[in-house]
Amino acid sequence: MKRIITYGTFDLLHYGHINLLKRAKENGDYLIVALSTDEFNEVKGKKSYFNYEERKKLLNAIRYVDLVIPEQSWEQKIEDIREYHIDCFVIGNDWEGKFDFLKSCCEVIYLDRTPEISTTKIKNDLGIF
Repeated sequence: MKRIITYGTFDLLHYGHINLLKRAKENGDYLIVALSTDEFNEVKGKKSYFNYEERKKLLNAIRYVDLVIPEQSWEQKIEDIREYHIDCFVIGNDWEGKFDFLKSCCEVIYLDRTPEISTTKIKNDLGIF
């Protein structure tokens, strides 16, 4: 079984998120999503519209997602890869090159984002935050 992991905040869930999760799952058999906690979002200078538990419920309802775990720090990725026996790390291409250091632990894939949609665009369009 090929195990995939991805990371993110997944706030204001939209079709771009679904596209990314679907394409991530296509790279393996089991998809783990490390979801940024509210506390970690504060460290990153982000504020989510939905809290961690609400975002986790949304992700758990998506058929491509097999497991949701908390993302609590930038540094936990190598530990997660080892603990969950990850074969492939997948993330959006706006992070291109930033996670190449993980290539010594697993395959790293940068997927194209859905260009016309993002949580930031939705928040800007609605005047949120």
